[in-house]
Order: sequence, then C-alpha cells, then structure tokens
Amino acid sequence: MSHGLRVAEQYRVAAITGRRFSQEVYWRAIQPSISSGGLRTDEVGRSLQGRPIRSVTFGTGSTTVLLWSQMHGDEATATMALGDIFRFLAEATSDPLRERLRERLTIVFVPMLNPDGAELFQRENAAGIDINRDARQLATPEGRALKGLRDRIRPDFGFNLHDQGARVLAGPRGRQVGIALLAPPFSNDRRYDDVRARARLVAAVIAHTLGDEISGRIARYDDTFNPRAFGDLMQQWGTSTVLIESGALPDDPEKQRLRALNVAALLAALDAIATGSYASVNPNAYESLPGNRGGASDVLIVGGQVVLPGMSPLRADIALTYEDALARTGPRVRDVGDLREVVAIDTIDASGLFLHPQPPALTTGSGGVWLRLGAPAAIDIRRGADAASELVRSIVASGER
Repeated sequence: MSHGLRVAEQYRVAAITGRRFSQEVYWRAIQPSISSGGLRTDEVGRSLQGRPIRSVTFGTGSTTVLLWSQMHGDEATATMALGDIFRFLAEATSDPLRERLRERLTIVFVPMLNPDGAELFQRENAAGIDINRDARQLATPEGRALKGLRDRIRPDFGFNLHDQGARVLAGPRGRQVGIALLAPPFSNDRRYDDVRARARLVAAVIAHTLGDEISGRIARYDDTFNPRAFGDLMQQWGTSTVLIESGALPDDPEKQRLRALNVAALLAALDAIATGSYASVNPNAYESLPGNRGGASDVLIVGGQVVLPGMSPLRADIALTYEDALARTGPRVRDVGDLREVVAIDTIDASGLFLHPQPPALTTGSGGVWLRLGAPAAIDIRRGADAASELVRSIVASGER
C-alpha cells in the first residue's frame, strides 16, 4: 500500500486535476507516457460519434489482464489513476514492481471506453444507451469494441472500473463507502466456479491492501446476476473479473485521494497476479466486507423543533440532500418528520434546539407559509423559538454550514 501511494504521488499526471475532462484532454495529458517505448497504443474501435477507442498495452508475460474504465462517461476516477500508472510504467524502469509486471503479465488497458459520454460527462453513450447494459445485445459500437478486444486477447483476469454514488454506506449504518468490490456472478445461482473463485481472491487482495488506509469504508457490491452487464458476462466468458467502484471520501470532491487509492489497489492486484500470491489470500477478506447500501441522505438534523413564521413550533427532523454530493453544495430539503430511522452521511444533533427555515426554503402566498420538499435548505438552528434567539449553526443554500 505504501509503495502504491508513493507511486501515485510521484507519477501523478499533473495535467489532470479534476474528474471532468474530454477524451482529447486526457490523451494529450498521457501522450508523453504512452509514446514511450514500453507502451503500445492501438485503436480497438470507434464510438457512435466516431471518436477513437484506444487500448494501451504493457508487458510481454504469459498471463493477460484486461482493464477497462469510463464505460460510463461520468465515472472517471480510475481513468485518472490509469494515466498515473501509465507514467509509472513508462518512467520507473528500475522499479522491481514495474519489471515484474513487464516480465510476467501482458496488461491491456482501455482507459476511456465511452468517449462520447465523457464529452458531456454523462453516463450513457451518444444514443442514451448504458454500455454496461449492452453486453448481451452488443448494439453499441463501444460494447462491440470491448467484446471484440476480449475475444482477441482472451484475458485471464479483468478489472471493470467504475464510480458509484456518494450516498452509499458500508452496511445499514456504516461509514460512507470509498471503494466497493465485487467478484461478479456468472449465473442466477451465484455459485463459484474456478473463474469466479480467482476473481474473489483478487478482490480479497484489494480489500486487504486498502483495509488500513480507509478502514470501514470498503464494501461488497450487490452480487445479483445481471445478464446484460459486462462484468457478469466477462466472468461467464472465462475471464476472472473484479468490479471496483470508487465512491466518495470526506473532503475529496474531485476524487483525487480515491485516484491515488485506485493506483495503489490496482498495482497491488496486478502484482499479486504476476507473482501468483493471490492464490494464498484468505477469501474472507472479501466475503466479510459489509454490503453496499445506497439511499442515504447527506445530512440528517434530528431532535429539533421546526419553527415556521406565525406558527407554533413542532417536533420534526429534517433530511437534506446535496445537488452535488461530492462537493457538498446546493443542499435541498429531502424529508421532514419523524426521521429517527433515516440513515445519513452526517447527522446533526439538534436536541433542545429550534430549526428556523429561512426565505429560500419557504414558499409564501395565499395567506400562508410552506416548507416544501425539494426547496433549497436554508435553515438557522437557534437556542429558542424566537427568530432573534442565539444562533447555534446555519445551513445556507450554497452548502456552507
């Protein structure tokens, strides 16, 4: 883990500083690395709008590994990390890890499978199709490019690299998930054959690697079989595949810390494959992970009394969600009432205090005042029911608290 984080820092591609970028910007940023003699670039297909889909290959070993990222155009964390890994592979010629990977593996990366989606930073391709739901039908040129590449190189291992939402917890009331892992099923019965069992061991390597760095923030993704999904069908086609979902971490709005963790996790997994050490890992490191639980609110204010102008205070909790859950900006009212069982990323204990919604959160007219769900969350938390009482805390519509 420590070596992987040093690699992430030392070989970080400085031209990529945020998670929104086009294909043109990305390939220009990584050009110095991929033009080196150690890496080979090939065009493996074209997007619906005609943008090239490229692979980057490193190593000449007998075990083949395929990694693909940004098949959802707005999920770019691993794409950033792969750029840093390219630079490491291009420049760290005396690093023993780099040499092990070169000698023992043939690694094929597709860092941006959905360049049309990346152009608008949207999940789907230009036709509005989720490429990760096109593994069975192969209607999209992007899906056909990935399947065709897989069939040509017949990889032993695969890594399906994604981002997930910021409102996901590790277990029913756990911490916000930074990384979720899955050895996808290949059938409805979710059984393990040799292919899926190898994927589980590699996922266990990653869980073990990240365990101390983001303790309590690693989860196991839902393993319901999806006959349209690439990860599930890659497993079915004989490639031991691991899904990595980058979620969210506190104070990491552009996912730069998660970018570094992806570098460390992927290098650890590749090294375990290269050395064969994954085979001796305890699969319980993966199986014991808490489940990935979505649907959390961003903020829950509990224990207070809501005060609307001209009305008596009433006991009610307020749940908020942010328009941008990573940047934590644009809070809006999600729910009001008895919300003691609601799960949230952050909880504010307002016991004994009074919640005063401010004008942006209120709708006035027809002789009344309403606090409406979906309204901007501008709320003062005060000591008393009087609007002039001592202010304890403010939540304003910009998200500052």
